[in-house]
Amino acid sequence: MADSSVPQSSLSGAPLTSGEAVIQTQYLVILSIAICHFINDVMQSVLSASYPLLHDEFELTFTQIGLMSFAFMGTASVLQPLVGTITDRYPFAQSLTLGMGSTMLGLLLLANAPSYPFLLMGASLIGIGSAVFHPEASRVARAAAGRKFGTAQSFFQVGGNAGHAAGPLLAAFIVAPFGRGSVAWFAVLALVGMTILSQVGRWHANHRKSKKKVAEVRDHGLPRSRVIFTIAVLAFLVFTKNAYISSISSYYTFFLIEKFELTTQQAQMMLFIFLAASAAGVIFGGPIGDKIGTRAVIWVSILGVLPFTLLLPYASLFWTGVLTVFIGLILSSAFPAIVVFAQELVPGRVGLIAGVFFGLSFGIGGIAAAALGLVADATSIEFVYRVCAFLPALGILAVFLPRFSRD
Repeated sequence: MADSSVPQSSLSGAPLTSGEAVIQTQYLVILSIAICHFINDVMQSVLSASYPLLHDEFELTFTQIGLMSFAFMGTASVLQPLVGTITDRYPFAQSLTLGMGSTMLGLLLLANAPSYPFLLMGASLIGIGSAVFHPEASRVARAAAGRKFGTAQSFFQVGGNAGHAAGPLLAAFIVAPFGRGSVAWFAVLALVGMTILSQVGRWHANHRKSKKKVAEVRDHGLPRSRVIFTIAVLAFLVFTKNAYISSISSYYTFFLIEKFELTTQQAQMMLFIFLAASAAGVIFGGPIGDKIGTRAVIWVSILGVLPFTLLLPYASLFWTGVLTVFIGLILSSAFPAIVVFAQELVPGRVGLIAGVFFGLSFGIGGIAAAALGLVADATSIEFVYRVCAFLPALGILAVFLPRFSRD
């Protein structure tokens, strides 16, 4: 199925290049890369969803759990911009397959690790897999998008969000009852993903060969200094979003267990609800951005979630679940818009921009997880959520984003 609509302006108001306008929207390719993003992030999510089990088996502190998140997210953060830059200049069609292979090896190591250092090594291998997968997968999504960049980015990203949501659910019903060794079972998913990605890699290689070599022209009219400043603002908005989400993904289960005396499985089900809402938010973020402009989506998403985060630390169990649904829906709609906005600011550097922003997301998440672990050990998990509740207020910086013709 393909979109045969005529070339029009991109969502930011900048005219499309002829190279972008020729290609139709390749929904099968977008679906394939979204499925593989789902598989990739299921395997990553199993890591964080297994923290309570690893906490008990290895007698880990919250600081050690935070360091595991840092090993995973920090590795991905450092390497993703590098991978994106290299593949911008020297495309390698099967890099996606190799990235998922690294993630698979990391999971196998986690399942059989005899000590904490091996857990850190496994987390790092998963981070390397993410570093290779995300920039190139985002490039494929944009190549297959036609002119629907926001929609393609949303479908690509929702695969990852759905994987994050499914990870705790699978951990609750597979890893928790069957033990740490069952983490290795997820290697089967990796093999499926590697098979699909080998075909996607062939499509992308053929696409590059057939596509006319037409340079993208930066006609948004912004000077270089304003572009750099805008990228910095977008990066800071990613910080506010991902630092808060890291507090949920790494410590939400502990918060629920400590405050409401839930079982591990019950807490993981609550985490699943939040992550499922986040996946839904990603679905809406891109298409809405295609309609009303990315700037509006970014503004509403980051700042609009503030009332809900402020209420969360003081809510009952029922309202905690309700609030996290709204938080997930609103906050997660921002990232597809941020990536598309940034890619249009720096045309022709799709891999670099994807690497920077996906890497930034992982890096911020890792640093935040480690820092919040230290704070939780020194105070309490509930105190962490009272502090993090104010992070979305920094979304006011969206006022500095430039307006395009459709924003």
